[in-house]
Amino acid sequence: MLAKYRGPDALSRQLYERASRVMPGGNTRHSVALAPYPIYARSGSGCRITDVEGEERVDFLNNYTSLILGHAHPQVTEAVQRRAALGTAFTMPTPEEVELAELLAARVAYVEQIRFCNSGSEAVMLAIKAARAFTGRHKIAKFEGAYHGMYDYAEVSEGPTPDAWGEADAPASITEPGTPASVARDVVVLPWNRPEACRELIERNKNDLAALLVDPMPLGIGMIAPRSGFLPWLREETKRYGILLIADEVLNFRLDYHGAFHTYGITPDLATFGKIIGGGFPVGAVAGSRVIMSVFDHTGALKVHHGGTFNANPVTIAAGLETMRQMTPEAFDRLNHLGEYVRDGLRRLFRDTRRSAQVCGAGSMFLAHLTTEELIDFRSLRGFSRTNPVYSDLCHTMLEYGFILSPRGIFGCLSTPMGEAELDGLVEALGRALSELD
Repeated sequence: MLAKYRGPDALSRQLYERASRVMPGGNTRHSVALAPYPIYARSGSGCRITDVEGEERVDFLNNYTSLILGHAHPQVTEAVQRRAALGTAFTMPTPEEVELAELLAARVAYVEQIRFCNSGSEAVMLAIKAARAFTGRHKIAKFEGAYHGMYDYAEVSEGPTPDAWGEADAPASITEPGTPASVARDVVVLPWNRPEACRELIERNKNDLAALLVDPMPLGIGMIAPRSGFLPWLREETKRYGILLIADEVLNFRLDYHGAFHTYGITPDLATFGKIIGGGFPVGAVAGSRVIMSVFDHTGALKVHHGGTFNANPVTIAAGLETMRQMTPEAFDRLNHLGEYVRDGLRRLFRDTRRSAQVCGAGSMFLAHLTTEELIDFRSLRGFSRTNPVYSDLCHTMLEYGFILSPRGIFGCLSTPMGEAELDGLVEALGRALSELD
């Protein structure tokens, strides 16, 4: 299946050569980079993508979790076409944004008010600004290795290396190239699943911390689950010092009808959303209590200005509204059942083949680590993390077998058009792929 893609006349090769002349690295999004060049998509339908060479594969990435209904869902497509025919952008609000805001507020108990933007990164930036404005404090806390988008403060220590990451109980704040070194002073980096170390760091910075940003199933930390009681403890610890808890639901909102934090019984102060609430279009949102969200209220004591030409774009909102309506509690239950089905299948595969591996993930997401070492935090991933070349090799082999997985790990997510046949096919193909790489 890769013969056409790797051939001298491959359209993907030609497109990449053209792209490399006008885009740095030949792309405008690092997450789609693939050596020696990416496979270019022509179309998608349901849970399958057809590339420009005409090859069809089952898509287990779903634009990195954003397409919960799969590609070109008929009702979503119809809603988009209907809305686009009426106009695509206005210097006025539209009825659809009110409807989606009402739907999310009704579905998520801790959401009283919401503002839309255009990406998860924007949503996180707005949440951090709101927390600072509300508390009058300047620092934020986040977990080492956790990814929260491209805002300078949120990406501190997103991928630190052993030569620079500091002590395990007091991780260093490492800024990305292009970010002022001064940013590091306003970010307290915490070690995941280590409450005693977290307690000391929070206590030390309690008077300056505006917020703690947390993702309950962090992809950047290999989807290592929070240990029992860790998230509730964080909620109590932040509440004790008046530190706002920001729930990053951008990726994890697909875990439950009411959101990931609902499954843990935790009420955050603010939350960020994205991905599935846009139905396949660019979207983000920040939400929370009426009191905290009042920092955006221009009719009151406005503290945080928030503009954006395409905020609550009606085409995006129409797609998101239809997607959320399709994702009923029953739809979530079915998809999460299939998620457990594929994780069980992976566990059986590793057990039967006597491979050193652990399966992580929840709901409709899965991630397998080729190790039996104890997985606690970001540092426990070193040596077999997203930088391990075996995952890129696996990705290519799986493409040959007709399945799309991440080149940065055995990671994938499900969409509603999938059934057990696609999941069984994935597990069987992964077994063959691993055998080939032995």
